[in-house]
Amino acid sequence: MNELSKDPKTILFAILGGALPAILWLWFWLYEEDRDEPEPIGLIIISFIMGGIMVLLAMWMEKYSLGFLKNNTTQIIVWASMEEILKLMGVSFILFGNNIIRKPIDYPMYFIATALGFAAFENVLYLIKPLSTDKTIVGMLTGNLRFLGSTLLHAISSSMIGSALGLSFYLKQNKTIYIIIGITCAILLHSVFNFFIMKGSGENFLSVFGFLWVVAIINILIFEKLKRMGASQFAS
Repeated sequence: MNELSKDPKTILFAILGGALPAILWLWFWLYEEDRDEPEPIGLIIISFIMGGIMVLLAMWMEKYSLGFLKNNTTQIIVWASMEEILKLMGVSFILFGNNIIRKPIDYPMYFIATALGFAAFENVLYLIKPLSTDKTIVGMLTGNLRFLGSTLLHAISSSMIGSALGLSFYLKQNKTIYIIIGITCAILLHSVFNFFIMKGSGENFLSVFGFLWVVAIINILIFEKLKRMGASQFAS
């Protein structure tokens, strides 16, 4: 921390490098949403901040779990589960008691905003070390910029939960089973991504990142489907 206090540029660069990709992704998803009835920007910002707060809780839980998680595979699954559940909790805090869900697409929007806030703060913390030790280039070459994939990962995995809830909203069915399906898919994707990234020493990054983009495209198609569902719902 002494190095950081001596060089405030380190923190500035970490914030820019960590938060900017997440903010750009948030802009993309907001642009994809229904521009005639966008979400309240204040609630989107609050959701983004809530995601960042959840990182602190995730860090504490993951550090605490090191005492009894000895198997690497188990650790990957448990940590992925913790993060997905915490993001779900963050969205729940925003939505609880508020009648702000009007269309199926509203659910994934709040999940994505919260997830990108989580990714942004996580990325900032991840970047501080290589920047403060002047090893930024080395970090890129050895896989220390996994955050490029993790930003997309967090958005997609949380979007799965939001899309499941959006579908239950449209079909007017019990949310519980849809939450279970959504969070199971999110944890599975998160775990698979982390497993292949952590098990490799950088050589798996392109193939895993390519797979992630395929899932992202599928999510965009689901996103568009939810938009049409909302339009048909209002039309009827």
